[in-house]
Amino acid sequence: QIRLAESGGGSVAAGVSLRLSCAASGYGSRSYCMGWFRQAPWKGREGVATITIDGWLDYAESVKGRFTISKDSAEDIWYLQMNNLKPEDTATYSCAAEYELPSKCTVRAGSAIFAYWGHGTQVTVSS
Repeated sequence: QIRLAESGGGSVAAGVSLRLSCAASGYGSRSYCMGWFRQAPWKGREGVATITIDGWLDYAESVKGRFTISKDSAEDIWYLQMNNLKPEDTATYSCAAEYELPSKCTVRAGSAIFAYWGHGTQVTVSS
């Protein structure tokens, strides 16, 4: 059974940095598309960043210049480096993976292209 597990969330002050990690297990090959999504109370799920197996990147406009998505070269692990955090970034962050080759791997493509999800890690940013 494929499982995804996030780690690295926490409660921090504005301007502080955090690094989230996602580790996938239970599959014999690397995922074609990896991503990070977030959801704040009373809001829908928002795409944050995506990365393809060959390293192509995409970001939501709200995090460009502050967040960086990256992946491990040997393991099915990917990261979200979050710098200069703002109160508006407060949300539950979930990682996602797709093991079938998609036609697109972008934030705009949305959550529908991802078949597997972690349970989420909470990020809280105070003013």
